[in-house]
Amino acid sequence: HIQAGQCGNQIGAKFWEVISDEHGIDPTGTYHGDSDLQLERINVYYNEASGGKYVPRAILLDLEPGTMDSVRSGPFGQLFRPDNFIFGQSGAGNNWAKGHYTEGAELVDTVLDVVRKESESCDCLQGFQLAHSLGGG
Repeated sequence: HIQAGQCGNQIGAKFWEVISDEHGIDPTGTYHGDSDLQLERINVYYNEASGGKYVPRAILLDLEPGTMDSVRSGPFGQLFRPDNFIFGQSGAGNNWAKGHYTEGAELVDTVLDVVRKESESCDCLQGFQLAHSLGGG
């Protein structure tokens, strides 16, 4: 799951709250469910970490840190791998060229490296789910 920009990260944060609830995962990543069905396909969206904790297969991207700080301080913010928060410092200021050629270009290698690492941790990668806006932000 890749969520990009303010819109993608706000939608993504809510997505992880809902999917965690459906799978019986609390904000610390611990399973508290009551059905084997909740665990049957949990590896589609989660990696199992040490101590039986579940960590979302998520990459969070933005050109500025504000939305990342909001996600991190939200109810499920501690669920995500800290290495999978990728952000710039200044944003693009609603300027497509600045986002594409300068701010975004500085992050692309880091983003691809994290995508590669997440992909390599999968047994059978079938695709990517992307949350973003169509108009920037």
